[in-house]
Amino acid sequence: MAQFIKADRLADVELSDIVRMSRAAREARTEGRFIIDLGIGEPDFNTPDHANEAAIAAICAHDTQYPPIAGKMPLREAVAGLYAGRSADNVIITSGSKYALLNAMLASLNQGDEVICLAPFWVSYAHIIRLCGGVPIVVPCRADADFRPDLDAIGKAMTPRTRWLIVNSPSNPSGAVLTADDLRGIGGLVAAHPQCWLLSDEIYEHITYEQDFASAAAVLPELADRTLIVSGVSKSYAMTGWRVGYGVAPAPLIDAMTTAQAQGTAGTSTPAQAAALAALTGDQNLLTDRREQFRHRRDLVLEHIAKMDGITTSKPMGAFYVFPSWQARMGWQTPDGKVLKNDMDFCQYMLGAGVAVIPGSAFGTAGHFRISYAADPQEIKDAMELMAGAVADLREIR
Repeated sequence: MAQFIKADRLADVELSDIVRMSRAAREARTEGRFIIDLGIGEPDFNTPDHANEAAIAAICAHDTQYPPIAGKMPLREAVAGLYAGRSADNVIITSGSKYALLNAMLASLNQGDEVICLAPFWVSYAHIIRLCGGVPIVVPCRADADFRPDLDAIGKAMTPRTRWLIVNSPSNPSGAVLTADDLRGIGGLVAAHPQCWLLSDEIYEHITYEQDFASAAAVLPELADRTLIVSGVSKSYAMTGWRVGYGVAPAPLIDAMTTAQAQGTAGTSTPAQAAALAALTGDQNLLTDRREQFRHRRDLVLEHIAKMDGITTSKPMGAFYVFPSWQARMGWQTPDGKVLKNDMDFCQYMLGAGVAVIPGSAFGTAGHFRISYAADPQEIKDAMELMAGAVADLREIR
């Protein structure tokens, strides 16, 4: 039997540690072990009923033919209406926001082009960039500065090959939320490099707490001709499985992304688009209620972490993640004698204690781990108690 040879373009593209830990959690459950999964970034709420009903109505009306590649016009117009000065020509509907990112990189990157990613960053950014021939340039954000962008470090990382600068606010995994001043500083760097565009991933835009959300579209109108906004309905409206995201950008980029999409999905499911349209244009009060539930869960996690010796964290201002540091316990020993040398060691130890979390190294920031609090509050409480017990059982090697 002939041996399969993987394409070179996949050499540096792997399954993420999120997938690996989620798989390990499922396997542990299959073996009969008790596991609380705080790894996956998926709301435990249901899709709004009016969105479900819109999809059912579309199916019953036989609205199930091939969609326009860039998306159905009512949904494109509804998305455009969320951003001042945009029209349907500035919008592409994609099969999840991840596909908007992939389309953009396919449409714009040549071999060796550089893309700046601010660490910690969502795990898929670097893989998508590499898959499309680009080079991710990682610029760390300091935990002791609440993961705010370091403008000097970003400026030093920019070169004539810098094609994109990616920001994500609220952030996955840190929960940091960029201020308008942060965005203006970043905008100044982009403006000084005419070949560089700004990609603002705003998928968690409706999940902010003490700090208001600032969109790059509103704060940086002078960069509208070099900005791509990426968002969707997955997180805020609990519609992860519907796979509907969107990109908002100048028409030439949207046209190029549509060309890329034509050879990929060739469009987004029509009933799913009907559901997304209903979500975006229907009653928005649920967003406030769910945000407050997430705030309560965040505070519950923070309360428990504050009692764990050797575990510290900044206070997330948005999204539904906490990104604690365990560096003070790196090199310590578990009860069975294993030395914790890296993030995966730590997360596997936690899995053994009954809690699934994600290594910080997956997000470009070693010495941390990500907790998703998109889970039932009682499960969160139980998981934090299990984690506290596991941390307390660690012993320093002398």
